[in-house]
Order: sequence, then C-alpha cells, then structure tokens
Amino acid sequence: MSVDRLLTTVLRLYQDLHDDARTEQIYSTTTTLLANLSNPLNVTLLTSQLLSAPAIWSRRDTMRAAYRILSIYNTAAAHIHRNEVANADAKHKAPRAGGGLKCDAWAAAVIKGADDLSSRWQHLLVLCGVFMGFESGGRQSLSGAMRRALEEAVVTAANLALRGRAPEPHAPEGPILLALNYVFPLLSEPFRRSIDCDVLVPAAITAMLGADGLQDGLFLGAIDLDVRQTGQMFFWPENSPSFLHLRQLEQKPLVSGLGPLSRLAAYAIEHAHDARIVLQAQDDLVAFTARLLQLWQSNKLSELELSEEAIFLTPDTLQGPWAALWQFQKKIMYGVVAVLHAIVARSLLDPHLRNDAMAPVVATRSLAVLRNLYYISSWNGSNAFQVYTFTYLTSIDNLARYPDACISHLRDIKPVHSGSIPAHPLFRTLDLFYLNVAEHLPLNLPPEACDSLIVQPANAYLTHSAPLSPRMMELFEAAHSAVLSVLSCPQNAPITAQLAPFYADALFSSFPSHISPRQFRVAFKTMMQIMSPPYPVSESNPQLAETLLEIVRFRSGVASRTPIPSNNEVQPEAETPPELLSEQATLVLTLIDSLPFLHMHIFEDWLTLAALAVNEIEDMGMRDTAKRRFWQVLVSGEMDVERSTVAVAWWGSRGGREVVLYGSRGRPAPELEAFMMSGAIVDRGGEVSRL
Repeated sequence: MSVDRLLTTVLRLYQDLHDDARTEQIYSTTTTLLANLSNPLNVTLLTSQLLSAPAIWSRRDTMRAAYRILSIYNTAAAHIHRNEVANADAKHKAPRAGGGLKCDAWAAAVIKGADDLSSRWQHLLVLCGVFMGFESGGRQSLSGAMRRALEEAVVTAANLALRGRAPEPHAPEGPILLALNYVFPLLSEPFRRSIDCDVLVPAAITAMLGADGLQDGLFLGAIDLDVRQTGQMFFWPENSPSFLHLRQLEQKPLVSGLGPLSRLAAYAIEHAHDARIVLQAQDDLVAFTARLLQLWQSNKLSELELSEEAIFLTPDTLQGPWAALWQFQKKIMYGVVAVLHAIVARSLLDPHLRNDAMAPVVATRSLAVLRNLYYISSWNGSNAFQVYTFTYLTSIDNLARYPDACISHLRDIKPVHSGSIPAHPLFRTLDLFYLNVAEHLPLNLPPEACDSLIVQPANAYLTHSAPLSPRMMELFEAAHSAVLSVLSCPQNAPITAQLAPFYADALFSSFPSHISPRQFRVAFKTMMQIMSPPYPVSESNPQLAETLLEIVRFRSGVASRTPIPSNNEVQPEAETPPELLSEQATLVLTLIDSLPFLHMHIFEDWLTLAALAVNEIEDMGMRDTAKRRFWQVLVSGEMDVERSTVAVAWWGSRGGREVVLYGSRGRPAPELEAFMMSGAIVDRGGEVSRL
C-alpha cells in the first residue's frame, strides 16, 4: 500500500472507536507514516487529526494514550534524524531513506499540526516527543534556532496547560507531568526557569500522589484481604489481586519514573514565587504519609519485626511479594523525602518560611512526614542517605529553637502507652522515632517538660530486662541517649540529682547482658561528667559522683573475670577488632575514664584507688590494657591543666608510677627485680630504703 493510501486509511480509522488490537495497529501505522511522509503538509494534517481523533482520546485510559503519543513522536523523530544522516552519507548513490524531510522542516510541520482543534496539554505531548527524539541520547539533530523555537513551544504549551484557559476543561495533571518528566532534563536552564512553578508545584504533587501516580497509597489497604494465615505462618500469594495490582502500579509511567518526577517537583518548589503553595505541598505530603501509616497499621503484616520475617513468612512470600512490597515502599519513601528536602532547604532562605511564626510550623510538619514514613525508613537502614539526614537534622535544629513548639510537638506524638512497652511492633517503631527526636530537644526545655516528655517515656525501655530483639536493642540505646541528653542540660540539675541514682541502677543492671563494654563506659563517663564541675549538680549534690565511683569500685571487686563475648557491635572508626574484656576489666577502665572529670578534692585519692584496681585484674592481657589506658589518660590531654599538674606530681614523686605498674606494695615482682636500676628508692614495709 502506498504512503498516500495508508494516510487516507489511518485518517478514516481515527474517526471511530476500536478494540485494543486495532488501536495498537493505528499507533504503529501512525509512527510509520510520520517517519516516511515526504510532504510537510501531510505531516501537519496527520498530527492535527491524531490530536483530535476519537479513536485515541475517547478511550478511558488517558495516561496510556498520552504515553503512546510521546512514544510515537519520539520514535518518529529518531527515524527522521537517522534518515537524514543516511541520505547525507549516501550522496544519491542509494535510494532515499524515508520521506526525505530534514529534521528542522519535519519539526516545523509537526508544530503547525498542534492547532486549535486540540488542547494545550495534547500539544505538549507532541512537542515533548519531538524534542526527545531529536535531542536525547546525545543527539543534536536540530539547528540552534529550531531548538530554541521548540523549547519555547514546549514551555509555552506547558504553562498554558497548567494554568488552564476558558472555555477549555481543566487539563489532567498526569499527561502534563508525564511529558515534562521526560523532557525537563533536556531543557536549557533559561527555559526551565520560564516554566510557571507556582502552578507546576500543585500539579506535580497531584500527579505524584493521586490517581495517575501512587493512588493515595490505597494499594496497602487491599493487601490484608489476600494474606492468609496457617498456624503461625503468613502466606501472600503472588497471584493474589493485591500483588498483581502492586505490580501494575509499578508499571505506571509516573510511578516507574517517580525519581525524576520527585526531582521535578523539588525544582518547582525551589523556584515557586508563592510560599503558600510550598506550604500546601507540605500539607499534602503530611496527609499522604499519614494515610500510608494508617493503612499499614491495619495490615496484619505490620505485626512482624525485621528479625521475625523468616519465622512467620513462608519462603515464597518472603522472597516474592514481601521483598517486592518493601522495595516499592522504599521507592515511595525516597520520592517523598526528595520533595520534602526541597521544602526544608527553601525554609532556610525564604523570609516567608524562616520567620519565627512559620519556622516551627514547617519543622513540625516535616518531622510529621518523616515519622509517618519511619516504618519504611527504619527498615534495614533505608534512611542512611544524605538527603534524608539533612532533612531530618535540619528540621530538628529549626524546631529546637522554639521551646513552646518543641513541647507541643512532643505532646502530639508522645506514645499513648507511655510507661509501658507496646505489644505491636509498629508502635515500638514510632516510639523509636520519638526517642530519637526527643534526644535533640531538652536543652531549651524546662525540667518539668524534660521529665514528663522524655524521661518517663524512656523509662520503660531502660528497665526492660528480657532478651532484646534488634528493634528492642535500638530502643534500649535510644532511651539511654535520651536520658543522658536530659541529664547533660545544666537547667535540669533539680531532676538530675533525683534521676542519677535510678539511671545508674538501670545502667548497672543492663551490663553486660544488654550493653557492650564500650557502651557502658561511654554512658558512665557521660554521667560522671554531668556530676562534676562545672555542672550545677556538682555543687548541690557533691557526693553523687564519688558515690557512683564507689559503686563501680565495689562491683569491680566481685565482678566476673570471664571475657565478655563480642556482640559484633560496630566500632566507630576502629581499624582493628576491640580486645575482649571481662566485666571486672570494663569496670576498672570505667574508673580510669572518669578521672578527668573528678572534683579536685577527691581527684588524687581516686588516682590511687584506680591504680590499685588496675592491678586487681587477674588476666595479664586485660591488666596491660588497663595500664595503657591509665597512661593514655595522663598524657593524651584529656585532663585540664590543674588536674594534669596534680597527676604529674602523683606519678613522679608520690608513688603513683609504682602503684600503677606494680600494685599496692609499690614493688616489682621478684622475677623483675633484677632489672631494677641500682639506687632506686622503694618502700619496704613502711621503711624507705635504697637498693
């Protein structure tokens, strides 16, 4: 069939509805015609008729039609470019490839076909498809003038489609964002800035979260209907409607391109002129993520902890639908956080968002989004990326400047079961987020708020004595960090004196069953620093620090000498695995760690007591470790000038060296005595004599 007859046939087919197979043939034939027509007027006619064809646009799936139009013009433009290159190389030695139209002429003919018979958003699909076919993949098919004209046409069509114009009906956001999502990386920066971001922001958020995108997260609500339980095992079939729907959702153009779409939305947020539009976008993210959390809570699969997957899920479910679900949810989390990152970054610079009235509001809403997503982001460390960290910490920093807002936010998200550990894993996950946020906020809070909003919620996890799952271990450590943060604030001296004994008891009860030697030493060292000058509690309750030291010293005398097994804890910046330590050696090292913070009137006494404790360690290797740590404390600069002066005198002229090296008698072992320098002064039973 000749090209002209084929054109006539296709134009006739455009006027009626057809089944799916015939519609696909129409798409394929249209692509062939666009690549082979030799008359620019026919290219214009075909484009005009295609954009108004009932066979294409009267079908229900507008997004599918939009995607195919983009594909048709992208493919046809790529063919036109290849034909032009082939014809130029052949130099009339071979039959002409295609219709013989040059790239610029063909693009101009297509642009003329985007006429008043069709809508602006349909024009945008054609223009973006042409631009992609000529300029993507490193191709530079158009002249400079035509490229600029096409870019201008794309931006103009996008702005008119986004703004809407009477009497045209409201343009669907999905096709507009589909086209922009593909073409935006190809546009030069001046034309990017020409897009009206004030209308692009709401359209992008609607396309991303709405029916053409993530469908408001409703896919989560259907999963529970298909999950079957046999005994203690859960089974989610791969052929279930909910999983098949999830797979179909993943294939939707805006969902499969969620990463570029989120970057486009972030760009629009950064360049929008009206700050109210940015706030509305943030509200939309809060509502969407809250719905996700609610739907996940209603799913019986939310009752599983990470450590329980292999126990309660069948192998087919674990390796198939379960893995696919979390991969998809992580993709959603990455997209939402990318948009939220742009909002938080803008709030640092925009005077409408960083003033004292709006800054805590923006920070609170951002943390609400991150809290709603925490069941995803905390799964297997999915939040360990720079964009998330910046968004999270910046929001906390902004909120921490406003004490009233901090109190209000903590009250809003405070666990309803404060004082007890919830049975549902999802609520424990939310508690973990709460404690991690609360850890950063006590510096500007009054003592009463710190006690009710941080210490009391943490108490249940501090005193938990049962074996710890990985999630419970995270909660246990977060509770310790939150309480230590409260104790570290100078204004909390009144509650510190009351809380310190309880916390110390919890700390001793947890070691070595629940916390490692390193964690115990860090926690106790921090507490000793809080109990010592210049903290106010050292003046109001000067006996606390020495009392705690006495407890450590007493416990070291009766503690186990057996090495504590390694718990595979990640050592910060450690190049070699840590040495195995017994409970006794750890307690002695804890005494040594505390020395730089002691009050001067007890400092020298505890130098001697710590040195004596070092030599009570039975294991020679552990004893050498303690001696090296003692020497490190003396010479590494951990002490201030005043304490260093006393320590030097104690070491050199008051017998400290001998006590550290040789124990309470200040005398080397007989096998080492032969190596003593002649004339050394030693103490023999209370009498000073010279060897």
